[in-house]
Amino acid sequence: MREIDVAIIGAGPTGLFAAYYAGFRGLSVAVLDALPEPGGQVTAMYPEKAIFDVAGFPNIKGRDLVANLVAQADQFTPEYILGVRAEELSYLDDRPVLALSRGDKLHCGAVLITAGLGSFSPRPLPAADAFDGDGLVYFVPRLAELAGQDVLIVGGGDSAFDWALALEPLARSVTIVHRREKFRAHASTVARVQQLPVRIVVNAEVTKLHGTERVTGADISVKGGGTETVPVDTVVAALGFTADLGPLAEWGLELDKRHIRVDSTMATNLPRVFAAGDITEYAGKVRLIATGFGEAATAVNNAAVVIDPAAHLFPGHSSDAG
Repeated sequence: MREIDVAIIGAGPTGLFAAYYAGFRGLSVAVLDALPEPGGQVTAMYPEKAIFDVAGFPNIKGRDLVANLVAQADQFTPEYILGVRAEELSYLDDRPVLALSRGDKLHCGAVLITAGLGSFSPRPLPAADAFDGDGLVYFVPRLAELAGQDVLIVGGGDSAFDWALALEPLARSVTIVHRREKFRAHASTVARVQQLPVRIVVNAEVTKLHGTERVTGADISVKGGGTETVPVDTVVAALGFTADLGPLAEWGLELDKRHIRVDSTMATNLPRVFAAGDITEYAGKVRLIATGFGEAATAVNNAAVVIDPAAHLFPGHSSDAG
């Protein structure tokens, strides 16, 4: 069991900003996330999409926002524990203890939950049940890795068409397969993709992936038609994600459906446990990235006083630190 001042559960934008702010306050930080990359929902669902409502950025891609937040936090060297879940919460000497899914524990001065919509799990591609090679992904953190490849995108929502728009200039070929004729994606995005040399196969499903160590092809079966085998280097299964509170739901937190109730200090009903961002609920709550940033600073400042009662609630402005 290791000692840490603040354990942040959730590496989305709110959690990343909280990591910076806790570092600014001189606190040691560990950032946990079940996903293998920082960025949370932004990285998983719309890294190439433009975001217009973050203060100071008239237009910034999700991927770039995450990269900037990671760089901002890195000045204080937070520890990242990715691909790992916080399973259990207990207390030792009145301080929280987090038991992690990989088997170790963190003894924390405070815990800050910034888990957004909860624990993300991609909806599986049924055709991949018997396939255990590489080349099947559910999101694409770095587009350049797919340059020159034959890419097959499965899905008909915004993510599927966003990936198609982003990958078409880089990939050798892009094919979208959707089981229905109508798409869930925004009509304007669908229209843009339809103007590109992207093959769109509707009323169809991917029924099998070929390859051993890595995918080399896929079978596409059209309803009322035959089956076609196409060459594939990477399959992007853009079938969406399911989100739930996971183990957090068993911790005794006061919940409002899938959200955690907090007070004006961002404290939950559990001692030394705070929350910020989309996962929180209170009167007048607005779920924006910009709101999460302010809540993160509020939570960290109040946690700092809980950790060290001699500390000041407001440490001053960062511009005063030189």
